Amino acid sequence: MNLIIVESPAKARTISHFLGNQYKVLASYGHVKDLPKSRLGIDVENNFQPAYIVPVKARKNVTALKKAGLKAKEIILATDEDREGESIAFHIQKILNEKEQKTYQRIVFHEITENAILEALKNPREIDMNLVNAQQARRVLDRLVGYELSPFLWKKVLKGLSAGRVQSAALKIIVDREKEIKAFQAQEFWEIIGQFQPLNKKETFEAKLFKINEKKLEKLSFNNQEEAEAVKEDLKNSDSQITQITYKETKRHPAPPFITSSLQQTAWQKYKYPAKKTMFIAQHLYEGISLPQGPTGLITYMRTDSFNLSAESLNTAKQWLSNNIGKDYALDEPRYFKNRSKLAQEAHEAIRPTQPQLSPESIKESLSSEEFKIYDLIWRRFMASQMPAAVLKTMSVEISSQGKKDLYFFNTSGSEIVFDGFWKIYPKGETENTLPNLKEGEELKIKEIIPNQHFTQPPPRYNEASIIKALEEYGIGRPSTYATIISVIQNRRYVLKDDNKSFCPTEIGIIVSDLLSQHFPEIVDYQFTANLENDLDAIANGDKVWFETVRQFYTPFKEKLTQKYTDVSKQELVLDEKTDEVCEKCGRPMIIKYGRFGKFMACSGFPECKNAKPLKSNNLGIKCPKCQEGDIVMRRSKRGKIFYGCSLWPKCDYISNFKPLGRFCPSCGEMLVEKKKNVGCSNKNCTYESPLEKNSEQD
Repeated sequence: MNLIIVESPAKARTISHFLGNQYKVLASYGHVKDLPKSRLGIDVENNFQPAYIVPVKARKNVTALKKAGLKAKEIILATDEDREGESIAFHIQKILNEKEQKTYQRIVFHEITENAILEALKNPREIDMNLVNAQQARRVLDRLVGYELSPFLWKKVLKGLSAGRVQSAALKIIVDREKEIKAFQAQEFWEIIGQFQPLNKKETFEAKLFKINEKKLEKLSFNNQEEAEAVKEDLKNSDSQITQITYKETKRHPAPPFITSSLQQTAWQKYKYPAKKTMFIAQHLYEGISLPQGPTGLITYMRTDSFNLSAESLNTAKQWLSNNIGKDYALDEPRYFKNRSKLAQEAHEAIRPTQPQLSPESIKESLSSEEFKIYDLIWRRFMASQMPAAVLKTMSVEISSQGKKDLYFFNTSGSEIVFDGFWKIYPKGETENTLPNLKEGEELKIKEIIPNQHFTQPPPRYNEASIIKALEEYGIGRPSTYATIISVIQNRRYVLKDDNKSFCPTEIGIIVSDLLSQHFPEIVDYQFTANLENDLDAIANGDKVWFETVRQFYTPFKEKLTQKYTDVSKQELVLDEKTDEVCEKCGRPMIIKYGRFGKFMACSGFPECKNAKPLKSNNLGIKCPKCQEGDIVMRRSKRGKIFYGCSLWPKCDYISNFKPLGRFCPSCGEMLVEKKKNVGCSNKNCTYESPLEKNSEQD
């Protein structure tokens, strides 16, 4: 019997369904070897050789793989086709060859379908050591930075902090944006809208002022209401006419099929799915879903930056579109998309359905609601990429209005869809805007001149979609790492999500980023990080030696780190803030300190006096309903979720996920709390509800 080893049980089940009894398919459950957690695990004096061990959680499964390997005629390594998968295959092969030399084959595939698996078995290859070395270089670099820079942060800032090679650059992007927002000063500007009505017609339409005499308006031409009102006064009772009408046919072309970054961005924009959740769902779709005909991998590999599409998928899409939508909606020749990055792997494909004929609706009953949403996105985006462009007829209108002093020009445009093209199945991003039947030279009546006040807006905080776009543009990380990067900086509590689910750096996140920017600029420098990513790609292509790349980074980094232990004093990074409050236990001054979960009040006499309590700013001014001694304070969980508890914890264990209001239920006497849409009782057995008052919405 031949043994096939993959990463996950789901993938194993799907592949088993396609193969006969001569194959046994087992899962490695991810990595079978890794660096030890208790020590650096890298021999920096011997070309940075890593000291891999079998993690405790993997030992039982590794033993099972060894037993199966001894009985196998041949071992086939079928882990994912990327660097991570290649590294897992390499370590499995090393483990299974510890006692006796076994023959092995390495197979790769972009999709988990019967044809793809059988074809891969016909075309095995050896393990690609360039990919293994690229992954090893990344792992070693990340370990060196994490295990050597983090203790510096413990000594100079706060115990428990950590620094990552790529994550620190991502954190700086978010911190820099926050500083932009805080430094932003809004500027007032006014725009003028004219409401016009053709003579002898009832319809009205609006147009925007864009030119006065021969001078085109800049965005901030009208700086205040007085200037705008002066224009309105000048146009009172003025004559207007249409001076020019231009007709044009415009096309809207479909976007390319998804790659990792665009799927993550679109899933956030449409469903507010974080990148990590999107990739988790996509992994399920890739590894196999139980359909009536058996386990089926529904999408191609979801970690990719390539727009390539197989000829078979293009032919299937054309046939389905022609038969189900209409021949006018199928292209005569396939549409191809050029890869944006020179580093995109040509052998890989974009994310697409493995069987385009399986429409989302046809398999909806076999999918969870989340799986359906992601599959629907992928399927529609792929099918739309092989459909004709949408065609619009646009009409641009220019209007002149003679004021008492000046000649004013307004413009507007309207459009109507002539042919919906790919919009037939993919949501269009615009709507029709029709204008009345107009003609050049036609006289118009000004119904109203509307001055609109505006203010320039600060740049928005990054959200899941825009931070991935920024990482991609800066060249920080790769498709397989975006979700991990975002998760890590949240888990470290360097950033949290605000009420709009956008990323906001915490105080400790800003401090860490500023310290790294000042003393280790190369760690957070976008270009430096991107260049290092390019070096890893060069290793994967066989153009660089992995340990030389590590040495080029590590040698100056280690020298600087050693020097900074001397140069940077603890006093330089003082985080404690003095207060006027006195410790009620020992009489010493209380100070504000930073912890991993934010600021808190503590006695300056620590460790002799261990008095500590939440800041008053977190205090709701409500006595704890359970102990009647402590105060209700707002806290955050390790995952950043807000909850409310007693200030005397752990002495009092009162806790509430809803904000207590300091008022009591008229029905049962328990504390009332603010829920999402109303005021309710904290007693789960009480059904009392009342409308949410405006003042209860304010923190």
